[in-house]
Amino acid sequence: MVHTDGAAADVLVAGAGPVGLTAAAELRRRGIACRVVDRLPARLPYAKAVGIQPRTLEIWDRMGFVRAALEAAVPMRGQLTYVNGVEQPRLDLVLPPEVPYGFAALPQYETERIIEEFLERFGTRIERGTELVSFAQDADGVTCRLATPSGEEEVRTRFLVGCDGAHSIVRKGLGLSFEGGAFPEEFMLADVEVDWDLPYGYGVRAMHRDAEGAVDDVLVCIPLPGACRYRVSMMVPPELSAAPPQGGDAVAHGLEGGRAPELGHIQAVLDRMSPQPTTASAMRWSSVFRISHRLVDRYGDGRVFVAGDAAHIHPPTGAQGMNTGIQDAWNLAWKLALAVEGAAAPGLLASYDAERRPVGEEVVGRTVRHSAEGVQADPEDAQTLMMRQAQLLVGYRGSPLVQRAEPDGGPGPRPGDRAPDCGGLAGHIAAHPLRLYDLLRGREHMLLLYGPGPALGSLAELTSAVRGFATGRVGVCAILAETEADRATPVPVYRDGRGEFARMYGVREPAAFVVRPDGYLGARLCPPTSSGLLAHFSEVFGG
Repeated sequence: MVHTDGAAADVLVAGAGPVGLTAAAELRRRGIACRVVDRLPARLPYAKAVGIQPRTLEIWDRMGFVRAALEAAVPMRGQLTYVNGVEQPRLDLVLPPEVPYGFAALPQYETERIIEEFLERFGTRIERGTELVSFAQDADGVTCRLATPSGEEEVRTRFLVGCDGAHSIVRKGLGLSFEGGAFPEEFMLADVEVDWDLPYGYGVRAMHRDAEGAVDDVLVCIPLPGACRYRVSMMVPPELSAAPPQGGDAVAHGLEGGRAPELGHIQAVLDRMSPQPTTASAMRWSSVFRISHRLVDRYGDGRVFVAGDAAHIHPPTGAQGMNTGIQDAWNLAWKLALAVEGAAAPGLLASYDAERRPVGEEVVGRTVRHSAEGVQADPEDAQTLMMRQAQLLVGYRGSPLVQRAEPDGGPGPRPGDRAPDCGGLAGHIAAHPLRLYDLLRGREHMLLLYGPGPALGSLAELTSAVRGFATGRVGVCAILAETEADRATPVPVYRDGRGEFARMYGVREPAAFVVRPDGYLGARLCPPTSSGLLAHFSEVFGG
């Protein structure tokens, strides 16, 4: 029997993995009514996605729960590599000093727990054992059918977000193509403890090459919280191998049931491949998994969108998948919030596909290439390669939502680039200097006005124009290039005491920077003008 439930919401999120939880948490943080459904009765205890990129930590900082993640995670300091038993040069994961966070490792179930607990602060709980089975959209909303523990339910919502994985019901319901292919190899995953004494915080990659130089055996170990605990992956032995599934959606990707490796299977690989003699113990779980690479032809249609594995799947090389999905969710959520409030410009939601699909395409291509040829397949300098792996070079230049940059470029970030952090900002009251990200935390759009003291004269005009156009939706603060005497100002004022802001943003003269809720620059105006700011904000906010 189908019944219509009264607990409708503005947004229904299908899937309560890290991507769906991020979307829901950002929507609830912004006061948007949201329901989250997941077909599983409980959180899975598997350390599937483990690597946490610095960019993801910046997102969690902006949202307000990064401390919980930092306390639960372990640092990823680098990688030890061995080829045919011979140690190769050590890879140290080092980023520029202005990047606020390093690389980390955290089991996926812990990531889900942390975001779920944050979501519960807003009175929203995951509806477990509840699966989206179908939906139909019209001009005003989406009608969804849910299979719940108590029967079938019909729900009316304004928007639907599919974060329901590689076999997404939402993707299939939209009729999106999911082009790509699959790798023939199968792999084993396990969560074990080992008794070696390799350096703390380093991953281990051991490979064996045959006479022709092809890799015919591999062991990859990623550190997890706990003494000598790792998530290990390796090739499947013949006795556990099986043909890929045929028919249906033919997407063979992720963990498979029914063929769980035993500790003996793991130990056999360690005996062959470990750089030190070691014994595995305390296995918490194990599984066989397959890898595909696919990408949808578009990230949404009308009032329905896909994110994460529902939109893109690829090799786990470089821990890009979950982190890319989290950025999908964050990009979409702040735009959906404005749309629900009736404050979005006509093209705002369309910019989700315009901005995120090129990122998904680049990540799929890069991880497939790295999986086959190694990271050295990209001829970039070490610093650029590290920043790209950290997802700090993801950007939206050319997006219809960002200001067109000047042709001559110049120093500093351009519209569409990630807004870099910097330190040394001094206020009138706090006795210690602040970082720029301290000023951005928990904010919506932020207008940063930079200049020497005389630039304060235009603050009132610029602030009045912006706030009049987008009341309550744009925060404003000024960053001075020099120490000024105290004076009454219409906005908070900070001094760039060490010149870090001027250096990182490449400015010496008065300038305005619009930082979007997702931490990217929407506009850069030198000099700032009311007309320029209003032209940019008209692309974001409805009139």
